[in-house]
Amino acid sequence: MSVVAFKTGNEAIAEAWRQINPDVVAAYPITPSTTIMQAFTEMVANGEVDTEMICVESEHSAMSACVGAAATGGRVMTATSAQGLALMVEILYIASGMRLPILLALATRALSAPLNIHGDHSDAMLMRDSGWVEIFSENVQEAYDNMLQAVRIAEHPNVRLPVCVCLDGMQTSHQLENLVVEDDAAVKEFIGEFTPYHPLVDTDHPVTYGACSVSFGEDFYFEAKRQQIEAFDHALRVVQEIGKEFGERFGRHYGLFEEYRLEDAEYAIVMAGANSGTAKDVIDELRDEGKKVGLLKIRLFRPWPWQQLRDALKGLKGIAVFDRSSPAGSIGAPFFNEIRSALYGVENPPVVLNFIYGLGGRQLMPEHIRHAVEQTQLATLTGVNGELVGYLNIRE
Repeated sequence: MSVVAFKTGNEAIAEAWRQINPDVVAAYPITPSTTIMQAFTEMVANGEVDTEMICVESEHSAMSACVGAAATGGRVMTATSAQGLALMVEILYIASGMRLPILLALATRALSAPLNIHGDHSDAMLMRDSGWVEIFSENVQEAYDNMLQAVRIAEHPNVRLPVCVCLDGMQTSHQLENLVVEDDAAVKEFIGEFTPYHPLVDTDHPVTYGACSVSFGEDFYFEAKRQQIEAFDHALRVVQEIGKEFGERFGRHYGLFEEYRLEDAEYAIVMAGANSGTAKDVIDELRDEGKKVGLLKIRLFRPWPWQQLRDALKGLKGIAVFDRSSPAGSIGAPFFNEIRSALYGVENPPVVLNFIYGLGGRQLMPEHIRHAVEQTQLATLTGVNGELVGYLNIRE
């Protein structure tokens, strides 16, 4: 029987891990993900799981240990944030290139410099091309649910890719909310038994991991990368199938993204993560004022479901894309560029504006969301795009 608990997002991740009971967890603590490991190591010490807990000297070592454990044939997980993820980057590519179904909980945080321990999506954007599946969570419940689904996605025979579950640092990670914790037996049945794929310890069927792709004049690097791309194509279908099955079992349904009051909308907000709840409240107020505004909440960022997103957004007049990461010399930030690319070639495309918010934990208030919607409506009505990129709640 499911129970309702009062937990933070980090505690929800640890609770999901307890139910998954991984073979190995290797980690090095870093704010704001530290309390994931604190809660889980207590579970290990109390004998609630059979996990081999490896406390390493750095995040680079943590992901390296995860790669070794996964290649040996274990179900493996870790957690990190910001500079910790940056230190892992070299090994992130190795984990995905070896097609190892490692799970990573990322309590998203600003990247230094200047030093900042509060939440934004800078680190999640850092890993977007590393070959990992990336899923964003709005709240504590979604962080828990996404982690349970991530196991099935990563280990699916047509995917076999590592999966990162993102939750906004210092918001979702540390915010206390009601959490429906599903029955242990029901979760175990949903996840299923882990079947190792080409484990190194199976000496009767020897395999090689990490070999040089150039051998005896043959180069297979390109082909290996093409296979990863095919795995991402499969992942789109698998994410939907598993989200549907999760909903049928537990009553909370998940797709590639969430549409909120979008069916008859003329304008839309596109956003990911914790502030989506605030956006829903603002949309309800705007609807009461007779303004047809909706939300498309990004859940799956990698692989990017561009065709489905295009179909959901193509009939709109204007779109305000909210990014919680810096454009850093680009024409807009990552979500904005991905949305505009998805809409390329659409007849009478909507006006798309980018709004940067919440860097380093800066507060996003309802009035800031209203301002972005108003600016998008104005640009649509006047036929003038004005500034493509705007900054919300920034000191002048």
